Amino acid sequence: MGDVTLTVCTTCRRADVDPDATRPGSILLEALKETEVPEGVNIRGVECLSACKRGCSMVLSGGDKRWTYVYGDLDPNEHVEEIIAGAAAYAATEDGLVPWRERPVVFRKQSIARIPPVDTPSEE
Repeated sequence: MGDVTLTVCTTCRRADVDPDATRPGSILLEALKETEVPEGVNIRGVECLSACKRGCSMVLSGGDKRWTYVYGDLDPNEHVEEIIAGAAAYAATEDGLVPWRERPVVFRKQSIARIPPVDTPSEE
């Protein structure tokens, strides 16, 4: 099935966060790295996902055959376990489509975008 990448925006911060404090996105990245990461899941940070109004944000992707998901409004103090569970469920699929009821609540309610696989034919 190939590896899955969980990409976390490290520059994300909500309006209610002190601009001089460590960015919540960086805190989320470190919290995820400190967990038991599911087999086949790689975690990385990037400086900006352009989802500033929805920080913390992250992307879950996995090759040319899986759908890619962008999630936002994540809290490093509340959502780490759900993110790891969702990444494991996603990694267990061939196409990235985890049945809706099997997704963690944070993945059901805080999805920003779903991007089709590279090899999906267009409907033209």
